[in-house]
Amino acid sequence: MRILVLNCGSSSIKFALHDVKRDLVLARGLIEKIGEERQYLHYKTERHNLDKEIRAKTHSDGMKVMVGILLDKEYGVVKDLSEIDAVGHRVVHGGPFFQEPTILTEEVIEKIRECIPLAPLHNPANLVGILEAKKLFDKVPHVAVFDTAFHQTLPEEAFLYAIPYEYYEKCKIRRYGFHGTSHKYVSLRAAELLQRPIDELKMITCHLGNGVSLTAISGGKSIDTSMGFTPLEGLVMGTRCGDLDPGIVFYLQRTLGLSVDEVDEILNKRSGLLGISGISNDMRAIIDHAEKNHKRCQLALKIFTYRVKKYIGAYFAILGGLDALIFTAGIGENSPEVRRMICHGLEHLGIEIDDDRNQKIIGGMEGFINKPGAKTAILVIPTKEDKMIAYETYRVISGKRHGI
Repeated sequence: MRILVLNCGSSSIKFALHDVKRDLVLARGLIEKIGEERQYLHYKTERHNLDKEIRAKTHSDGMKVMVGILLDKEYGVVKDLSEIDAVGHRVVHGGPFFQEPTILTEEVIEKIRECIPLAPLHNPANLVGILEAKKLFDKVPHVAVFDTAFHQTLPEEAFLYAIPYEYYEKCKIRRYGFHGTSHKYVSLRAAELLQRPIDELKMITCHLGNGVSLTAISGGKSIDTSMGFTPLEGLVMGTRCGDLDPGIVFYLQRTLGLSVDEVDEILNKRSGLLGISGISNDMRAIIDHAEKNHKRCQLALKIFTYRVKKYIGAYFAILGGLDALIFTAGIGENSPEVRRMICHGLEHLGIEIDDDRNQKIIGGMEGFINKPGAKTAILVIPTKEDKMIAYETYRVISGKRHGI
């Protein structure tokens, strides 16, 4: 079964064609800078690696470019669109409505539209992709896979904020959590590597990229997660501040005369690693400058790892123990130094990192980095969100249970 996975951003289309039964990615690509002066296609198959300038002023144009390259006589991987059996769509926010991947009916599309105020930067672009794809692939099922769905198992004490309850009832203000597809994938993969049923395991998954989130998983279900009503809450990120005294917002507005939009931009785009270091939001640059004795980069690195460590301790407490600690995403997969700093000092919790193992796991590698015999397994697992979306789509349209 061949499933096309789509992830549409405000100026981009990521796509991947999966052969689910053979566990193969036939092609993947990125169309970027849609609507800007110049647009580009990056496309890869087993035989080809193509980068070229294209014309795609709208998402509709971009979709046509995608179809054209998939059908191309030289670079394509299908001869006819009828060879594609379904389309799986990444949708960032499903609000309180969706706990599972869902067939995209008109009613579901309307609910996604209702969630736009909860994700104004993401859901509109996701919707554009859905509507354009349904025109091009009008004879196959389309499935929405929500970033928030995995976290719908949080108990009330974890997802409610201590503000007047009426705002939860009227405005849907609660913790939603994000990166759910990534957290679910790496937890399932960890259970496979540990050769244990997932319903027996207590895990903490650390999605460390430009966006950062941790999730406490018990028996395969998310019971707490660091991102909240928006992706701004939680850990220090590339440009996001993470946890913050809300009084700071009012203080900035009153003392500096800043508008709501100006404070929003500061907290979302000028804070985090970038704000502390003054150098970059890229952890590689932070580490490079820290090694050259740049004080603010050293500070950014310490703050980043300290906050992650603090959340691990909190989640250990609510889980009542820990079987596995999992690192994933760009930083989690590629930075032995960050992993070492996070794990150092957690030996009393059974978290004992093996420095030699840790140094060897980079660049998309998968493996264990804990000391032999340690109580808690520490794993590095590259996240494969598009693969998870493909398999979730397959599960929905086939009615089958499956792993990954």
